[in-house]
Amino acid sequence: MDSRKIVLLVGALFVAALTAFFARSLVMGSAAPQANAAVAAPVVDGPEVLVATRALPVGTILDPTALKYQPWPKELVDGAYFLKQQTDMKSLLGTVVRNAITAGQPVTQGALVKPGDRGFLAAALGPGMRAVTVPVSAQTSVAGFVFPGDRIDLLLTQTVAGGGDGPPLKASETVMRNLRVLATDQRTSDDKDEKGNTVVHTFSTVTVEATPKIAEQIAVAQTLGSLSLSLRSIADNSSELEQAIASGDVKVPADGDIKAEKAMMVQLASQPQSGSSSYATGADVSRFQRRTVPGKSADTGMMTAGGAPAPAAFPGGATAPVGPVVRIARGNNVTVQPVGGKN
Repeated sequence: MDSRKIVLLVGALFVAALTAFFARSLVMGSAAPQANAAVAAPVVDGPEVLVATRALPVGTILDPTALKYQPWPKELVDGAYFLKQQTDMKSLLGTVVRNAITAGQPVTQGALVKPGDRGFLAAALGPGMRAVTVPVSAQTSVAGFVFPGDRIDLLLTQTVAGGGDGPPLKASETVMRNLRVLATDQRTSDDKDEKGNTVVHTFSTVTVEATPKIAEQIAVAQTLGSLSLSLRSIADNSSELEQAIASGDVKVPADGDIKAEKAMMVQLASQPQSGSSSYATGADVSRFQRRTVPGKSADTGMMTAGGAPAPAAFPGGATAPVGPVVRIARGNNVTVQPVGGKN
């Protein structure tokens, strides 16, 4: 091969390699500033305003985890915003959200209702809910350790009179579950001492949130016996979720949507419940108490389950037998069968 062609070929390869090297350096050098620009966070020139850390629906009672301060562009700051240098966040705890606030949105003064303001209790109620006041005593109110925002169960204790000898039936049952406390003795927020600790007060009434049907049931329960409060744990919803799914009260999303499942959990956690009550009678506590109400007849000292005298039936319409007898109860009917002696 001609030496001239060899020199030209080597020169062409050298130029191609040099071009590829410069092109690679140019591409890498231009990509680096783009990556740095993406990582750098923009600097917000403006004051810190109060924003919601999560979605706050209507009726939410604010706690320390619901709010935070965040820098906001000064040209977008509205006069209704809560500015850090002018606002004490502690004064807003216990207020109720009047208008829904999305996560990250600034909280406005018109979106909150403070305790004692007109319409506070109505704003605290969820859609379709009612406020019901229940009288309680110091012994039945968890010694005052129930505060607005807590969730409770309602227990009914009553004495059921029956026939026959012995004491009446003592019974207690859980008639309502998962009721949200709105106020205690007209107080809608916790009282603090000089050190910031919560002050425990005993109270004689508690106002709870309930559906219209449960509100009617609570009104009837107050006439049957005494009502007691049972403070619920925040971990109880997981066990009740399985029961709600099995009974069909809630529907599990079929497509596995995480947002839909979270909405289902929120619905269950905020839904008051009644029916399927658990109960305990005097015999569950003491062997000397009754488990049921005995029936009684006019001649034998027995009564029916409804409390009315039950007639005793004798074979052949005979008069009351003389001697030992056996009483045979079939439902509400009591039959007396003689086993010896003379009629």
